[in-house]
Amino acid sequence: MSSPAVATVPVRNALDRFRRNRRGSAAVEFALVAPLFFCMLFAILETAIVFFAGQLLEQGTQDAARLMLTHEAQDSAMTEDTFKTKLCDRIKVMFNCVGGNLGNITVDVKVFAPGTTITITDPIVSGNFTGTFAYSLPPAGSPNTVVIRAFYQWPLFVTKLGYNIGNLNGSKRLLSATAAFHVEP
Repeated sequence: MSSPAVATVPVRNALDRFRRNRRGSAAVEFALVAPLFFCMLFAILETAIVFFAGQLLEQGTQDAARLMLTHEAQDSAMTEDTFKTKLCDRIKVMFNCVGGNLGNITVDVKVFAPGTTITITDPIVSGNFTGTFAYSLPPAGSPNTVVIRAFYQWPLFVTKLGYNIGNLNGSKRLLSATAAFHVEP
């Protein structure tokens, strides 16, 4: 019969060999670091996409505002839906606004007489997109100032991982663009 001290020697030797063995340590370290790395990578990608979409909305709004600046909108009595369609044609690469989805874009076109104080209110109240939005074409030949604002509620996906750049309830970010000009005579 063997003594208990002799039986522990092979177990101790096996534990020493296991501790010295480095095979697979990179896989274990990667398994520990990978979730954080991928969360950070996806957060950076989503932030970049949101900023790019905001720039695209800004450029599209500037281009669509030119329709009012050059009287094309006034001469054709352009409706709000037609204006939204013209805006959507410029941004449809990244935005879901084609066809029956024009409701995803909100436009606010207001005309201010000379000397009038221009007041622009924040459309976000307690995380909700609210406000009184109007669509009025500027009269031709008037020295009025026109302010055009476009809004789009951009869905966010990485917010469920603890990174939240949303400013609306429901994991969304309100993208907005503004164009202001005097009507040409």
